[in-house]
Amino acid sequence: MIVEDDTRLARVVSDYLREHGYAVEVEHHGKVAVQRILQENPDAVILDVNLHDLDGFNVCRQVRGAYPGAIIILTARSGDIDEVLGLELGADDYLTKPVRPTVLLARLAVHLRRATASRGLPEEILQVDELKVYPKRRLVELRGKPVDLKPAEFDVMLIMARSPGRIITRAELFKQCNPGETYDFKDRSIDLRVCRLRKKLQCDPSQPQLILSIRGNGYMLVGRA
Repeated sequence: MIVEDDTRLARVVSDYLREHGYAVEVEHHGKVAVQRILQENPDAVILDVNLHDLDGFNVCRQVRGAYPGAIIILTARSGDIDEVLGLELGADDYLTKPVRPTVLLARLAVHLRRATASRGLPEEILQVDELKVYPKRRLVELRGKPVDLKPAEFDVMLIMARSPGRIITRAELFKQCNPGETYDFKDRSIDLRVCRLRKKLQCDPSQPQLILSIRGNGYMLVGRA
């Protein structure tokens, strides 16, 4: 479902997705979108922020608790604050207009592939000492207690949990979290995600952090000493 009040843009994006095999519904109003998303349960929602009656952030806030599909925010706003807000509200991805159609297609395919892969498979558990990551349920536990992570934070956590003890560069983390996008070495979105992860995974200050910074390289997930 595309939620976009610019009718021309909505038509261009929907036509492009249909050409690549997707069934697409379009909604131009935020308040109606909330009802339709919850009733129709589309596999994914491409959501504009600047809607006239109810902005995309509020749409995301109202549906996220009951809607399990992917939410990709597509907006002309480029500020870090808006991106962080969208991800904090539960969006799975954030793309700034004008977005290349191939990038949108790649990101949409990744989110749908993740959802499909999680159905009907045995429970997988990734464990590093007292930290457990459940990819299928997108759940993280520390010492048996669940850790409340946003989708963007979980993506970084999962990548590191699959390769404990290995240095993972910022560029590698960025490319895995943002398929199809070109990494800008000035970009600090990965650092922001890691910072929030550390706060939520904070251990005894006398113990080494679970996520170590490797100066000039990136990050590494480690067990306690």
